[in-house]
Formats: sequence, structure tokens, C-alpha cells
Amino acid sequence: MENHSIVWVGMDTDAKKNQIAVYRNGDTEPTVEFEAGMDAKGIAKLIERMKREVGEVRCVYEAGPCGYQLYRKLRKAQIHCDVIAPSMTPQRPGDRVKTNRRDARNLGRLYRAGELTVIGVPDETQEALRDLTRAREDVREDLTRRQHRLNQFLARQGYHYQDGDKWTQKHWAWIRKIHFQDPNASTVLEESIRAVEQSQEQLKTYDAKIEENAQKPEYARKVKRYQTLRGVQTVTAMTIVAEVWDMRRYGKAPQFMGATGLVSSEHSTGERERRGKITKTGNAHLRRVLVEAAWHYRHRASAGPTIQKRRKGQPEAVISIAERADQRLNRKFRRMVDRYNKKPVIAAVAVARELAGFIWAIGQIQD
Repeated sequence: MENHSIVWVGMDTDAKKNQIAVYRNGDTEPTVEFEAGMDAKGIAKLIERMKREVGEVRCVYEAGPCGYQLYRKLRKAQIHCDVIAPSMTPQRPGDRVKTNRRDARNLGRLYRAGELTVIGVPDETQEALRDLTRAREDVREDLTRRQHRLNQFLARQGYHYQDGDKWTQKHWAWIRKIHFQDPNASTVLEESIRAVEQSQEQLKTYDAKIEENAQKPEYARKVKRYQTLRGVQTVTAMTIVAEVWDMRRYGKAPQFMGATGLVSSEHSTGERERRGKITKTGNAHLRRVLVEAAWHYRHRASAGPTIQKRRKGQPEAVISIAERADQRLNRKFRRMVDRYNKKPVIAAVAVARELAGFIWAIGQIQD
């Protein structure tokens, strides 16, 4: 279909309203601009108005807190809609004015020019699974913060635990022996303990649900294959499945690495090449679990009984990839730390980037 027969629609959405800019016939300025509500009535009116347009209608908006309900309703009404990555939207360096109207205009113009990065929209089942793994991540962060608050409170009162690792049964027994004469201090201690215990119970609930989902036929094969890699256990594997779903949509390993935000930024000109910190423009949830898993490769490259059990019964191609990862990633970690004197945290990020490549390779194997 020729470009002049396409109607390009840029939409800037928030919780209450949708600012819309419509470009027709290659116009440099929007032909029509209007607002529509984000409730069911407003979206119905938007669909009705788009269906009155002459030619193919293509809508676009940025991924954000409003989710994908607008996308799904437009698609159900047979109106083409794309969702794009906000972090990849081109920005003019001198543009310091941001309004909903200007954003809708920019989206429509850039969409028509092919300058936007379209993301894969999950179906409702995939989105629910992703919400589950992300909720578990939120609870884990809450637990860490609450543990820190309790430790800091006790430290201010002169209590410092020095008999081993914290949050073990021995540590909890030590905490429960602490009593304060002041009722206010006692209340703070009791409520801080209760907050930590509440987060721990929530975490157990989410872990059990994730483990239950990992046994389902539609997830089990992928999960078990990813678990052949060291550092990749059920929660990590399910996070990869929920965030990526089908690894085959990444044609090459560097594309998946880039999607995690683990690749180095670069500012090169002429013959000078300068690389900086990682871009962090990809999926933060994937990046976190990959870096956590990468720390396991600082240890000697040998498969213990646990990892051997996880690899049992898996295809030879999968096991071969996992064994190559053992050797290569351990060498990389030790070389960066021991030979080049890099900080372990920097080495872990570099290893996580290459670990993403091995995960991609496993995801390409078909039965």
C-alpha cells in the first residue's frame, strides 16, 4: 500500500486521557488533534473515529504504566497498533519543552519516518506470568530494605551481631532475646520484626507459585534447559521465560545482549574509539537476574552434583553449551580480576553479557 493511503496516529497516553495527533497524506503538521478518555467509553469513541478514516490506520504509543489494554482493544477492532520503547525514542538535544500534545505529534511523525523501535507485546497469559515474577522481585527488594532498617535500628541501640551470617536461625534467636525498657523502642523493634517476617512469608508464597508454574508443560522444557547453566535456578529461568517468551525473535546473540542493556556504550569519532559503561537501555529485570547468575562463575569451573542432576536427560547440544559456558565464563571472570585487576562487580557484568549469549544459544535449540 502506498504511503499516501496510510493514516499515521501518534498517541500520548496517561491514566485519564489520550492525546492524539493524526497525520494524513504526508502532511508535515497533524491534520487532526484531539483528546479521548482512557476509560471504556473513551476508547470506544476513539475506535469509532479511527474506523471513519479513509485508508489504513496505524496507531502508536509508548510502553508505560497504562499497560497494553489500549493496544489489545485497537487490535481486536482490527486497527493496527504498535507499542514502542520510550528509551529508544529519538530526542532532539535542544528540545526542552515536553507536553502531551508535542509528544503525540513527535510519535506520529517519527512513526511515519520509521524511526521508532517497536517492542513485542505479550499476550495476557505471558503478561500475567511476567507480573508474577516481577511481583516476586518487588517483594525481595522490600525484604532487603526491611532487613536493613531492622539492622540499622539495632545498631543505633548498640546491638551488633558478630557470630556468623545474618538472617539465620541463630541470628533470629539473637534478635528475639533483645528487649527495651522504653515502650517506643519496643514498638519499633516488634513492628520491624513483623515487617521482615511478612515479607519473608510473601516471598515464600511467590516462590511456591513460580515453582508450580515451572512444572507446567508450556514452561517446563525451557526452564529445565536454562537450568543447565550455573547460577540459573527456577526463579531466574522463569524470569527469562516470562520476559523473553520466545528467544527465536532475536535473530543473533548480540541482539539479545543489547536487549538486556549489558552492552557497552560507545562514543567513537574518526580513528578514536571510546567505550563506556553499559547502556542500561534494555530490560532491567533480565539484567538483574543475569548479573546475579554471573557471580556463580567466579568459582572453579566444575559441575557439582546439583548441576549434574539438572543436566541429566537434557539434549547433548544443550549440555555442550552449558559446559562451554562453565569454562569460558570462569576464565573470563578470573582473567579480568586476577590479570587485569578489575573490580569483581565489573567482571560480573562482563560475564553476564556473555552469559546472555549462551542463554540465547540454548533458546535457539529446537526438539
